[in-house]
Amino acid sequence: MPTLKTREAPAARAVTALGEQDTHLFREGTHSRLHQTFGCHLHATGASFRLWAPNARSVSVIGDFNDWNVDTDPARARADGSGIWELDVKGVEAGQRYKFAVITQAGARLEKADPFAFRAELAPGTASVAWSLDGHAWADGVWMAGRATAQALNAPMSVYEVHLGSWRRTESGEMLDYRTMARLLTKYVTDLGFTHVELMPITEHPFYGSWGYQTTGYFAPTSRYGTPQDFKFLVDTLHQAGIGVILDWVPSHFPADAHGLAEFDGSHLYEHADPRQGFHPEWSSSIFNYGRNEVRSFLLSSAMFWLGEYHIDALRVDAVASMLYLDYSRKEGEWIPNVHGGRENLEAIAFLRQLNESAYRDHPGVQVIAEESTAWPMVSRPTYIGGLGFGMKWNMGWMHDTLAYMHEDPIHRRWHHGQLTFSLAYAFNENFMLPLSHDEVVHGKGSLIEKMPGDDWKKFANLRLLYGHMWAHPGKKLLFMGCEFGQRREWSHDRELDWGLIDGSQTHGGLQRWVTDLNHLYRNEPALHEQDFDAAGFEWIDGADADGSVLSYLRKSGHGDAVLVVANFTPLPRENYLVGVPAPGHWRELLNSDAAIYGGSGVGNQGGVDSVPVAAHGRFHALNLQLPPLGVLVLKIEGAAS
Repeated sequence: MPTLKTREAPAARAVTALGEQDTHLFREGTHSRLHQTFGCHLHATGASFRLWAPNARSVSVIGDFNDWNVDTDPARARADGSGIWELDVKGVEAGQRYKFAVITQAGARLEKADPFAFRAELAPGTASVAWSLDGHAWADGVWMAGRATAQALNAPMSVYEVHLGSWRRTESGEMLDYRTMARLLTKYVTDLGFTHVELMPITEHPFYGSWGYQTTGYFAPTSRYGTPQDFKFLVDTLHQAGIGVILDWVPSHFPADAHGLAEFDGSHLYEHADPRQGFHPEWSSSIFNYGRNEVRSFLLSSAMFWLGEYHIDALRVDAVASMLYLDYSRKEGEWIPNVHGGRENLEAIAFLRQLNESAYRDHPGVQVIAEESTAWPMVSRPTYIGGLGFGMKWNMGWMHDTLAYMHEDPIHRRWHHGQLTFSLAYAFNENFMLPLSHDEVVHGKGSLIEKMPGDDWKKFANLRLLYGHMWAHPGKKLLFMGCEFGQRREWSHDRELDWGLIDGSQTHGGLQRWVTDLNHLYRNEPALHEQDFDAAGFEWIDGADADGSVLSYLRKSGHGDAVLVVANFTPLPRENYLVGVPAPGHWRELLNSDAAIYGGSGVGNQGGVDSVPVAAHGRFHALNLQLPPLGVLVLKIEGAAS
């Protein structure tokens, strides 16, 4: 096995014993701190090991400390029938690799990585690494104390989604480590005005091309970028700059790699035995058995571990729809109905509710966000009224409809106007986040800029228009890396973004400035974020101008402030366009996506316009506006507080 490169190993923390209460809660499916007792825990003279393998004939620990000899350090099974094996090994040191040698009832020998390992060997190695999580002195107290306010549902939330291995690289193409990333990423997202970063899964994964969505290490940040302490440094640095950290977390499936969770002790321990329940046809991976209490304790402990040990501010739970439906990606006859004959996965539903209740109870100020792509009711509503208990849900319908509309040539958009307006019919049914994520720029879909119709000028104008409408639309925001400057090539995990596009570019650089200004306006104007999840925060001026392909609407704060948004989805400048307004006065032009500094043509209203006493849209006063081509205007009445 190759030598593992490490930073100086931290001192070990005290080992926590496994008491009767722990085993009871573990077997009940309610234990959420298993990482404190299971796995490998270093101490002054060596390490303690603990593993759940109820169907194994025998278990031993093999590693650098015993020359990988299966007979040297056998574990003993607890007499309580819990299926837990444990032992203490002298001389184990931080940085040494190890695995569990599991002998099955059939006599086969399996070499398994530790499901609770805090660190994993650098890929392509698959061993676990003895490691302590001590050694980092957190300095994010100010952020943690104010996190509940910063992440409240009425707060601005603008998320920059990042794949750490391909955001930036060295000149020679090497991936950056967590500490280098901390400096560069923190400055970048701060300068652009994002409130959060969302990290695509950094939980350890054997196949880099899975982007982390095929997880084997549910308690280990990937060693590709450094140590657990290095990852803590990244989170801490972001927090000190006032940036929240969202972790993409995958409890929906896991890979069948030989060293992983699949058939862990020779039996289907973590997954269902029947492939109609335990095999995921879309991702060729295993599905957790949410009806098994010990599995729920494992997953619950993983979620609480990241929120607690690493100060993660929110979990984005991947592929929730695949958990909710027994027939997800399956044809008739390929799935097993629940006890009532339905397709709802009752055990998964119960687990998700338990997850959310535990997260919000034990870690005040966090958020749990569902990637859920169906019309399942009350995803982001409390469990006590029958909801799933998430704080927010990705609005996949908005994303699909809006991108489909923007892909149309503007001459045809009048016939597709409903794709723009339909999202407002259900915008407040859930607490929605509007995602333009990595999923929209991979697998042959191309980049966002290349989805836009027309020549290069129109492509950038369309993309600025899309972002302007997105930032003004009710809901929190998420944008994948590279989209902020118009990355032209489809995203690849094997290379960094095309940063050279920005240098001296009025188009790419202008788009980046536009996103920056949108973020700052969104954060500074309560009308744009305070009532994202309340129908009182939105009011149509005119959503029915399909022939003109123009939308006009108000966003309103809880204190009566309002901003006016007018978007022209055609390349024709529109002169003398009347828009009814709720009050007379001078309306300042806060933002104009067609401004020259963004790469636009400069059509606008010279910074503002006075209302006229002309009735329009059911109001007694109106603005006579110059609408820029493929442009969006944001205006506010003079004298109103910003």
